[in-house]
Amino acid sequence: MTPPPLPASAALFLDFDGCLVDIAHRPDAVQVTPALTRRLTLLLQRQGGALALISGRDVADLRGHLPDYPGVVAGSHGAEFSPGPGRIEAARHPDLDIARLHRVARELAQPHPAVLVEEKPHGVALHYRADPALQRFVEDLSQRLAEANPGLALQPAKMAVELRPAGVGKGDALARLMGMSPFAGRMPVYAGDDTTDEPAMAEAQARGGFAIKIGPGPSVARHTLPDPDALARWLDASLT
Repeated sequence: MTPPPLPASAALFLDFDGCLVDIAHRPDAVQVTPALTRRLTLLLQRQGGALALISGRDVADLRGHLPDYPGVVAGSHGAEFSPGPGRIEAARHPDLDIARLHRVARELAQPHPAVLVEEKPHGVALHYRADPALQRFVEDLSQRLAEANPGLALQPAKMAVELRPAGVGKGDALARLMGMSPFAGRMPVYAGDDTTDEPAMAEAQARGGFAIKIGPGPSVARHTLPDPDALARWLDASLT
């Protein structure tokens, strides 16, 4: 079902990869157009500041791709929160040795160079997009890492498996933001494309708002759009 028009009074939450930009063969290869930067600036103004990006990327990475975006970012699936450029509040995981996790992940993935090990401040993601036949290898490797690090949770994603801190997620990030100004009291609207977005979609709908699934596949979202270009057109329609 096509989503209704975006109310100016809504609190808008957007995923990044696969939602605002097409998924690339490597996370650092995404293309951010001037049109996207302009779109986010205008949406931030239209929504009275109630626009936030909620991403599995860490905040520094995401702001590196969007240096002119001044709004709120929840990164690392909510383990990081940034109310504006240059400000990051990060969850602490004293029992987790991130450097060791990254090193072990690289060592275990070494037999298959096609596996991309994406090192993150709060975990690690293992991508098999370059060779889908390696899905089982990546899943088994991720399971071994999770068993060795009880504070981490497995998070399946598109052509990847991520290990992130247990107890955080995009749904929790949305709930936190809805308790803060200028999001509080507004109807939440969330758009995302991946299994990592499903909890936030469910949270938005449970709060009386709506969610939009970008791309194919099952989802709790009651609305769908086929791709990031379609989402861009829907967002731009609210700016005319």
